[in-house]
Amino acid sequence: MKIKNRKFSVLIERDEDGILVAKVPDLPGCHTQARTMPELLERVREAIELCLEVRRADRKKIDVMEFVGLQQVEV
Repeated sequence: MKIKNRKFSVLIERDEDGILVAKVPDLPGCHTQARTMPELLERVREAIELCLEVRRADRKKIDVMEFVGLQQVEV
């Protein structure tokens, strides 16, 4: 049986030390960091795969929400 590929939204921020931090909102606790974007993208793919493995082993449902957009609000 072929497993369908899924798409996950990834929030990427730069911390105060210049390190890139990636968080996957649909997978609580799924995050990683790196110094460069290519390295970060490779690491976040690995992190997602590991999070999915753990969820499958625990038989937890994975609800993937559709990304709508990102807004900045000035106050």
